[in-house]
Amino acid sequence: MEISNQTSVSDFLLLGFSAHPEQQPLLFGLFLGMYLVTVLGNLLIIMAIVSDQHLHTPMYFFLANLSFVDTCFTCTIVPKVLANILKQCHAISYTGCLVQMYFFMALTLLDDFLLAVMAYDRYVAICLPLHYTTIMCPQRCLLLVTASWLCSHLLASSLTLLMSQFSFCASHAIPHFFCDLLPLLKLACSDTQIFQVMMFAEAALSGVVPLTCVLVSYAHIIHTILRIPSVGGKHKVFSTCGSHLSVVTLFYGTLFLVYFQPSSTYSAEIGMVASVVYTMVTPMLNPFIYSLRNRDMKGALKPGSTSSAWD
Repeated sequence: MEISNQTSVSDFLLLGFSAHPEQQPLLFGLFLGMYLVTVLGNLLIIMAIVSDQHLHTPMYFFLANLSFVDTCFTCTIVPKVLANILKQCHAISYTGCLVQMYFFMALTLLDDFLLAVMAYDRYVAICLPLHYTTIMCPQRCLLLVTASWLCSHLLASSLTLLMSQFSFCASHAIPHFFCDLLPLLKLACSDTQIFQVMMFAEAALSGVVPLTCVLVSYAHIIHTILRIPSVGGKHKVFSTCGSHLSVVTLFYGTLFLVYFQPSSTYSAEIGMVASVVYTMVTPMLNPFIYSLRNRDMKGALKPGSTSSAWD
């Protein structure tokens, strides 16, 4: 593209759901309700874990981190979406767009790593119960979480810095409700080949590797479950695995649908629908799936309860 068709960028337009003005009130109410449920649900989980000494275990330490990340993740995306719908003003500054993209990527990658860490924790608890306290000692738990935070922010910062070097064409309209990678990439006039190679490499590192860890962990868990003679014992352990795997499938499925494709074949409609699932639906469901069906958590939320076993 000619240099004359390029322009310095001061802001972008997040078109979002503006193509359907008649649905704006419904979408605002739906997204606001999901946002409130997500924030309140995850904060309640964090408060329960912090306040109850019985929940100061590796599993709940990881769960508190996941709830905190989901809260930050939702706050990175949804308030701007609600403001755009309410004010009918779709502008976002160039710096604000890059900042939103950075935190979106960092928190998404952090979710990937934490899901893998939680799967590993369940593997050790179910397959190596006699060695659980030794393997999942406080120092190792802290190391796993710290490494997840550092890796996610390092990977996100590298792509954000590279994106900040791009020139953008005359049209600054992003057919999305937040500053996502692929919609921004389609507006760039610069050569994006290196960026796409880095993006796929990081997707493999932060997506395929953690997912492989999850699948390997649960393959061992399922093998162990099948060897349990008691039907009740099998059901108790499998219920935990089923809840985690359902979130993993939902989260990874939508991410792979959006990001494991060339930018030339990216569909804005499919991208927005999939993005609603992993930016709003999954963080909202996590407190229910991971915690509210757990008798330890119910005991923390209801002081009169004496239950203390994973349901």
